[in-house]
Amino acid sequence: MTRRAVFLDKDGTLIDDVPYNVDPDRIRLAVGASEGLPHLQAAGFRLIVISNQSGVARGLFAEAALEAVRERLTQLLADIGVELDGFYYCPHHPDGVVPEYAVACHCRKPQPGGILAAAQTHGIALEESWFVGDILDDVEAGRRAGCRTLLLDNGHETEWKRTPWRWPDLVARDLAEAARLIARPL
Repeated sequence: MTRRAVFLDKDGTLIDDVPYNVDPDRIRLAVGASEGLPHLQAAGFRLIVISNQSGVARGLFAEAALEAVRERLTQLLADIGVELDGFYYCPHHPDGVVPEYAVACHCRKPQPGGILAAAQTHGIALEESWFVGDILDDVEAGRRAGCRTLLLDNGHETEWKRTPWRWPDLVARDLAEAARLIARPL
């Protein structure tokens, strides 16, 4: 059987958006996650986080702080009967103040490097997979990687800069609706 995944943006998609947060006690699943994620996993999708974490490059927190975030997400998902299959993040930003992270890279969305790395590691068929995010950079990264895409229209996209790469296949209000749309029979 082909391995397929739903790649999930973290902040504003999987969890409530609290800018530059690495405090596990402030991490809460986003609206619809408790309903939608078990549905996706039951439909045979692996669940993999792909996140930009420019707070590292900006000197706001150490890269090591992201381990506690991964652990908290793993626990929150386990509490609803869901396994997190992967947690990938980009610590870079070209305008960062920490020299080793102040670079342009291929893992920072809208580039697809994080998705491609996760797909290779987990043996994921990208053409049978989805990227779900709350801004058009997420959509662009997913499309560039060869995934179908779903935009959570939850008010987080503010620029609406459209290019051919930035048109989602589907739009949903939250992860519960996203799961129903993604897992429906074709």
